[in-house]
Amino acid sequence: MAKTKKLVQMEAADVKDELLAKYPPKVARKRAKQIMINEATESEAPPEILANVRTIPGIITMRGCTYAGCKGVIMGPTRDIVNITHGPIGCGFYSWLTRRNQTEPGPDGDNYMPYCFSTDMQDQDIIFGGEKKLEAAIQEAYDLLHPKGICVFATCPVGLIGDDIHAVCRKMKEKFGDCNVFAFSCEGYKGVSQSAGHHIANNQVFSHLVGEDKEQPEGEYKINLLGEYNIGGDGFEIDRILKKCGITNLATFSGNSSYDQFARAQHADLSCVMCHRSINYVADMLETKYGIPWIKVNFIGAKSTAKSLRKIGEYFGDPKLIDRIEEVIAEEMPAVEEAIADVLPRTEGKTAMMFVGGSRAHHYQDLFEEMGMKTLSAGYEFAHRDDYEGRHVIPNLTVDADSRNIEEIEVEADPELYEPRKTPDEIKKLEEAGYEFKHYEGLNAQMDKGTIVIDDLNQYEAEKLVELLKPDVFCAGIKEKYSIQKCGVPMKQLHSYDSGGPYAGFKGAVNFYNEIDRLVNSKVWSYMKAPWQENPELTATFVWE
Repeated sequence: MAKTKKLVQMEAADVKDELLAKYPPKVARKRAKQIMINEATESEAPPEILANVRTIPGIITMRGCTYAGCKGVIMGPTRDIVNITHGPIGCGFYSWLTRRNQTEPGPDGDNYMPYCFSTDMQDQDIIFGGEKKLEAAIQEAYDLLHPKGICVFATCPVGLIGDDIHAVCRKMKEKFGDCNVFAFSCEGYKGVSQSAGHHIANNQVFSHLVGEDKEQPEGEYKINLLGEYNIGGDGFEIDRILKKCGITNLATFSGNSSYDQFARAQHADLSCVMCHRSINYVADMLETKYGIPWIKVNFIGAKSTAKSLRKIGEYFGDPKLIDRIEEVIAEEMPAVEEAIADVLPRTEGKTAMMFVGGSRAHHYQDLFEEMGMKTLSAGYEFAHRDDYEGRHVIPNLTVDADSRNIEEIEVEADPELYEPRKTPDEIKKLEEAGYEFKHYEGLNAQMDKGTIVIDDLNQYEAEKLVELLKPDVFCAGIKEKYSIQKCGVPMKQLHSYDSGGPYAGFKGAVNFYNEIDRLVNSKVWSYMKAPWQENPELTATFVWE
């Protein structure tokens, strides 16, 4: 069988009309605001996109819940904090080791990530309350493991019945004396998506953990790496590069993280933000309370890695560091250039789609560009408008009812520990030279004119996009992986990398080039036929048709 011939490239407006055609009129009107044709130019901004709104009931979304964002994404990668899910066992089990967060136990060897801790609430706990069961679970975890910290995560039933998990945690923390116990009101229904869980986790970690360690850590050029989760070993590769440059990474939020890392984060001289959506809250709070400025970085892609390293070097301004960074880049790039030279004849001109998380659909475009590939369409599962349009839109965002569900904590300059790392004159001098603090341009700026940006892509739209535009590779998460493959298109899972990785840094870029080369040039996908494509067993019409 010959490889399927691509259709003539459709106009973006026609694709959008096709995506909306099956929806009832009211649904189509709302989805039309979430499907944006990128018409940005150098002189004009792109049109506004609707984001961070609840998924329309009945649509099969690819999002996760608030609990998943809090427990699974932010706190899940921390090895020496016991994470207890207060709720039915399913919530704990299905958020356990799902993202392939890797870690290396520290000197004490503590690593609780392989364990699934849950109160396993039953019917009687829902009826009579589960606080006593939670207290017993915290006591049992303490007796067995004597951890530095225990975190408790509320699931939907807990919010509905009103268990006061925070009171239980305060009681147990006071009882133990040597174990920090605190909780997260992250019921799954509490926010629009997992993004709400990120915010809740950031607030509590900052309130209960950051700043505990008062001792000044050793090392030069101290940074925090925010929004890096060590999927498939990404964090290991970034740490290798930073160490090689002589840069001290005090705390990663939260890949390969530990209790002590969070506790000493206030000693850094600079915060470097990878995933803007999941962690910009902590970056802002660290600056407000301790005087640590932050910058946006990207260690996905060899050129982006080099650019980020140079940006860190420029901030510190030490010629010794700047020269060492250039030496490291010169040492690492030959292997990257050799790999690109090998794959480019086979990947140039290929096309991709990306619907991943809250920054990955932006970051990974750098890798595809290095391979000569074009991104036809992209979007996020849980982004806000600033993730698409840039941080300049934040002052104009309105706070809706869903956002008010998330506790806003008031952060002020610490009277003892606040110490601006740069004087106003130093900041001004850097900015006049083109240096950007607290800046993120968003996804739209990198997308080509006429490409399609879609927020909260759903199962139907994903399959329709593939049918209409025939990308050479589709990048998204586990929920859509197998349905896309059955459409005859290779699918790269970028939430947890399946069995691949790392893809960050210089060595990670080489890994990615080779893997995508194998995917887009494999002929096996052209032979794929889903059972319903050959022998549809059931046909139906929608009631509004």
